[in-house]
Amino acid sequence: MPFPDPNTFYPIKLKDRTPHKGTVFLNAAVDHPRLFVGDYTYMSAHQPLEDSADIVFRLAPYLYEFAPEKLVIGKFCQIAAGVQFITSSANHRYDGLSSFPFLVFGGGWENRPSLPEPGADTVVGNDVWIGTGAMIMPGAVIGDGAIIGAGAVVSGKVAPYSVVAGNPAREVRRRLSDLDAQRMQKIAWWDWPIERIQAHEAEICGTDLDALEAV
Repeated sequence: MPFPDPNTFYPIKLKDRTPHKGTVFLNAAVDHPRLFVGDYTYMSAHQPLEDSADIVFRLAPYLYEFAPEKLVIGKFCQIAAGVQFITSSANHRYDGLSSFPFLVFGGGWENRPSLPEPGADTVVGNDVWIGTGAMIMPGAVIGDGAIIGAGAVVSGKVAPYSVVAGNPAREVRRRLSDLDAQRMQKIAWWDWPIERIQAHEAEICGTDLDALEAV
């Protein structure tokens, strides 16, 4: 059975061949100048996902079109229902005596004393699974192959092929050693043609790294 084209809005079909509107390929579903998503990364929800504006609001409600920061998500990521990215434009200034955002309540945004400095981009690698209700904080960098537990609150850097959980999120275990994680990143199966990926699903989803390396 052919794999859905990465430009398919609703990639999952129900038994009656109607589209399942609770899952979208983000790269096909979203048109936003500050959101960059790789092929085959999907987002799921418990309610229908209807249009770009709705999807962006659910996923990254503070990622404004004029925001200085970006949200960058790699290929083949799996984003469960209720996940939110709190991008840097959500921040208030917190280096002064008050954190109150006076600028929001009128008078223009330029050169306002309560305007914080631009924040860092938020970056997610490839083949990352983000569990239900997780919250990714401004400037987080999540490595390839990581798993983010349900309800986790993630900030800072998450190592490739690690599992993190909790609030604040802490590393629970490593999926692979540093050396094997580097081997996987060198293989970079997510950059292969989809037909090759399908042909070697067993090796990609298996546990024998030598076999995948041989492919």
